[in-house]
Amino acid sequence: MTDPEAKTAVEWLVSAAPDPEACRWEWERNPLGVALLPAGRRWDVLILPGELGRATLDVLYLLLDRPGPVLADFGNSRLGFFVPPGTASRWVGTGVRGAGRGTWIVVPYPGRATGGVRWMVLPDGWGTLTDPAVLELAMHEAAGRVLAEEGRKS
Repeated sequence: MTDPEAKTAVEWLVSAAPDPEACRWEWERNPLGVALLPAGRRWDVLILPGELGRATLDVLYLLLDRPGPVLADFGNSRLGFFVPPGTASRWVGTGVRGAGRGTWIVVPYPGRATGGVRWMVLPDGWGTLTDPAVLELAMHEAAGRVLAEEGRKS
């Protein structure tokens, strides 16, 4: 990521913070290189189990030029897909957790490695989010792929 792109992503992310300067301060001084940002204002996050999340991201790359931002926790055991605000409260899906209004997410500084969470897809700075309908289609396709792979291993 070039510096202008990182700056654009940073500006977009901190626009969700109640105190953008405090967010920047956290990124600079927190030894983990992360800050807490509220979900539900600029985005919600749908959190999928790792195997399904990775397969879903693979399918999204087949369907879209560029999906919205995606976070992964340490070990890729969970992936968080950034979707439009309000999605989490309407989402019905087994095994999918939602972070929406009233919740906070751990967000690393764009373009920097951290110990606990990392960007699989960086924010583009323009507010691109993954369309929930496209995400759902990708999840269905991914679930089929995961089940087929499990069948081959048995």
